[in-house]
Amino acid sequence: MEKIVLGLPKGSLNNVNRGNTYQLFVDAGYEVKGYEPGKEENEINISNDPEIKAFLTRPQSAPVELNRGILDIAIVGEDWVKEESVNVEGELIRKVGDLNYGQTRLIVALPNEDPYESLTDFFRENKDRKTPILCFTEYPNLTRQHFMENEGYKEVFGESKPLVQIRGLSDGDNEKVQIINSDGATEVYIAKGADLIVDNTQTGSSLKKAGLKILETIMESSAGLYAGPSCKGKKEQKAKMIFEQLFGATTAREYFDVKFNISNETVDEVKGLLMSRGYCSDEPTVVKGANFSQVNVLIPKTKFPAMLRGIKSYGASAIVRENVKQYVK
Repeated sequence: MEKIVLGLPKGSLNNVNRGNTYQLFVDAGYEVKGYEPGKEENEINISNDPEIKAFLTRPQSAPVELNRGILDIAIVGEDWVKEESVNVEGELIRKVGDLNYGQTRLIVALPNEDPYESLTDFFRENKDRKTPILCFTEYPNLTRQHFMENEGYKEVFGESKPLVQIRGLSDGDNEKVQIINSDGATEVYIAKGADLIVDNTQTGSSLKKAGLKILETIMESSAGLYAGPSCKGKKEQKAKMIFEQLFGATTAREYFDVKFNISNETVDEVKGLLMSRGYCSDEPTVVKGANFSQVNVLIPKTKFPAMLRGIKSYGASAIVRENVKQYVK
């Protein structure tokens, strides 16, 4: 079949402390070269799957490339997909599935000392100011949409569109509210004189360091596998297979593989305990010996301490706990 073209994210989604998409592919069983964090190359080789052609892609650019058929599929945060789709009729980009990592929030923030409790309060209290309200962001489309849907903005400015400026290009008829594109380190613009910023954040720590507070949340986002209009037919089938492998790896991060020995006299009771308390994914695997049985379970990490106490009370021994690389249900 024709190769499916995959965009792999550059930046924070391939950072070992946040997403580490490289490790996700390795855990999913792919042999990847040229995508190790900090050593990414523009063209990435997935040597054990010749049906995939992979490229390094900026998250901001991935939705644009999907819409135009440059990429068939890409791993990207929902925030960037929504940013690209605000002014697009219909849904060109569709989500193959959520990969449940890279969680972040898109927020409106301003200085700690500002008295406003909401964006509505902010617009109402600034209705008579002489200078423009300045907001810096990497998300000008979502920001303008959010402002125009705000009750305070509508009271003060009606249906007029905030002026959006992206380098030399500008659009909008309300020069009293100006949304200006930034290229990263957005929180610094408050110190330079901006009134507001719209930015994504995981923990809010960088905002606190910059002396900012979160006014409200626009949306929550996580990484997913997305497909563009060119992903159809056999490519769509392939995309679903890729997602299944990746999702199996992210799901596996929530489980432990546990093995232990138990006497044959109590093995049935222990098996009943494991199943009744949901301490195994389906049914424990039991291999009987002369006097002892080895029991193997796949257990959610959150339930492991309780399970450990339970099986120890029945005399379990030689307990081994291991991480799981792949779990395809």
